[in-house]
Amino acid sequence: MNARSVSRFAAIIPARYSSSRFPGKPLVRIGNKTMIQRVYEQARKSLELVYVATDDERIFNAVKGFGGKAVMTSPDHFSGTDRCAEAIDKIVAETGVQIDIVVNMQGDEPFIRPEQLVLLMNCFNSGGVELATLIREAVPGEDIFNPNQPKVIVNALGDAIYFSRSVIPFIRDADKNEWTMKHVFYKHIGLYAYRSETLQKITRLTRSPLEIAESLEQNRWIENGYRIRTAVTEWESIGIDTPEDLEKAKLILDQII
Repeated sequence: MNARSVSRFAAIIPARYSSSRFPGKPLVRIGNKTMIQRVYEQARKSLELVYVATDDERIFNAVKGFGGKAVMTSPDHFSGTDRCAEAIDKIVAETGVQIDIVVNMQGDEPFIRPEQLVLLMNCFNSGGVELATLIREAVPGEDIFNPNQPKVIVNALGDAIYFSRSVIPFIRDADKNEWTMKHVFYKHIGLYAYRSETLQKITRLTRSPLEIAESLEQNRWIENGYRIRTAVTEWESIGIDTPEDLEKAKLILDQII
């Protein structure tokens, strides 16, 4: 391939076989397809260049088996972002394609919408954007207190100020049941995009105090001066973290079919 060819966007889907809550999760079947195949096919509706980045040959072979592209990466990565960085290096070295912007997709969200990917990519129509992610406005009465669902506050430019597992901001002089009626709260959707050079830089940063406290790697980037542009999506993400979530996903698939 011509080493001068350029792809503005590439989607990387990090996928591990090992998981304390749900081992082998990428290969579980939802209907007649594995979860990783469903994520891959959703990505291909919006992006031409899509790869699964994995540390397990079973996942690698499964992706190849349905005609997808996959790359083997180290089993020692701490995060999906780190895995994406290695994957991009290998893809560029093997294909010669220069990739401007990397979309990091969650491998356990088989119902991600193509419109969400387009919304995320459109953040880079502004030349100064280095990183981007999606957020969703919590509707009045919605549970905002679940620590497994990170929240985010943004500034007037739409850049993230801080991510937390706690509810932010705190609403003074109001009952907690009324908070979503007193203020607009945003939930974080775990879909990222980075300029390639920015991706390489942030993965070389030392883990930061706020990242360690919240177990949210995006706080490391903010602590080191990076701006994360946000875009608001109307759709909730549907992640599959446990076998119970899988049963719910099967019901959703039945409704779609």
